[in-house]
Amino acid sequence: MRYEDLADLPCSITRPLVILGDRWTLLVLKASFAGVRRFNEFQSALGISRSRLQDRLGRLVEHGILDRRQAADGAHVEYRLTRKGHDIYPILMAIRDWGDTYMAPDGPPARYRHRDCTGEAHVQLTCEACGTEVTAYDITPEPGPGILSHLGRPGAELGQ
Repeated sequence: MRYEDLADLPCSITRPLVILGDRWTLLVLKASFAGVRRFNEFQSALGISRSRLQDRLGRLVEHGILDRRQAADGAHVEYRLTRKGHDIYPILMAIRDWGDTYMAPDGPPARYRHRDCTGEAHVQLTCEACGTEVTAYDITPEPGPGILSHLGRPGAELGQ
């Protein structure tokens, strides 16, 4: 199966991977959250080739994750996170939490503190009904409307 064909699978984990599933895209997003906005700043911060950066920025703009606009000074183009882009933040923070736990033997390289109280921010998965924190052991996947709709199509099977 081609990478692009994954976008047609009825899976809410697989589909975003078509857009977000390479390291450069995630690093561009990390830089965006750190305030990087201009092409040359991305290139300097990441050490990425111009063509690869153009591709990743173009894909993020195409999918409404970044907005490409003229800077206030009128001399530069900037890339700004959209609402859809800001909604990716918990994904990056979940990766960061995992990395701090399993890949930072000397401790976290950075602390992410809440501005109001200075507590550390971490991602938690909770049940929307009772508010209890949950893990993979507590979850039972079941078919949702997207898969049921997909299965109603002629020739459709799970995973296709």
